[in-house]
Amino acid sequence: MPINIPNGLPAAGVLTSEQVFIMTHERAVHQDIRPLNVLILNLMPKKIVTEIQYLRKLSNSPIQVNIDLLRIDHHISKNTPQSHLDTFYHDFEDIKERNYDGMIITGAPLDQTDFENVTFWPKMQEIIAWSNKHVTSTLFSCWGVAAALKYFYDLPMLSRKDKLSGVFLHKTTHSINAFTRGFDDYFYAPQSRFIDFPTSFIEENTNIIVLADSDETGMFLGCSPDCRQLYVTGHPEYDPNTLADEYRRDVNAGKNPSVPKNYFPNNDPYLPPRCTWRSHGALLFSNWINYIYQVTPYDFV
Repeated sequence: MPINIPNGLPAAGVLTSEQVFIMTHERAVHQDIRPLNVLILNLMPKKIVTEIQYLRKLSNSPIQVNIDLLRIDHHISKNTPQSHLDTFYHDFEDIKERNYDGMIITGAPLDQTDFENVTFWPKMQEIIAWSNKHVTSTLFSCWGVAAALKYFYDLPMLSRKDKLSGVFLHKTTHSINAFTRGFDDYFYAPQSRFIDFPTSFIEENTNIIVLADSDETGMFLGCSPDCRQLYVTGHPEYDPNTLADEYRRDVNAGKNPSVPKNYFPNNDPYLPPRCTWRSHGALLFSNWINYIYQVTPYDFV
């Protein structure tokens, strides 16, 4: 089944060209089924790119998924037209009385900023608290994971000396969990962060079940015992060229970044990168949607 997205969303053209079955709201209202309602809090600067990445992953399911987009404030974006935000994004006050089957809280370029210096941190805490009561399962990504760890467990954001950037091999530690069903014992996934998520630190200070990790990256995937929170420290939603774009952006900014590991053939940034994580990324989101579909109430009001 398709994803149901707002009429006119730019992602529609991109996904249609990839033969992803999408459905506008006008057509979806005539479908006599119980679709899932998923809210995406998009904190990334290039919001249209991030929309396409997540919608592409959410489309890999036989279940119809209705999408709402959420913004956290009215900050003027340098990378997304204001008209796009005003047309397609909801304010929290518009949706806070609703319930959702699933929610995604994306990463944000704040992994070197203390929480108290994040201008929207009070609103972020309010939204996380709301999600715990109004959402069946919330997927936190990258900085979103750090924000959730701070809110639920009062854990500080740990920082790495050097940025973790590249495609890393992770080990599946709980293969029979609903979120990792069908995973290989080892799989690749992109990472791009200064935040550190050591497995031992997570296990000693939380009740999170670590589902996949590695010595080099720490926890990649974890969930709360009741599965209401799913923690993804990496970026399985990334396009093949996303890490390359980030690398070149940092080079042009004079940051002298390291070449992303295990990404460019022969570690040569002038060669086209290889995508080695697409299948497991799709499987993760498919498993998440399938889990929600099985446990969410039919009449979620």
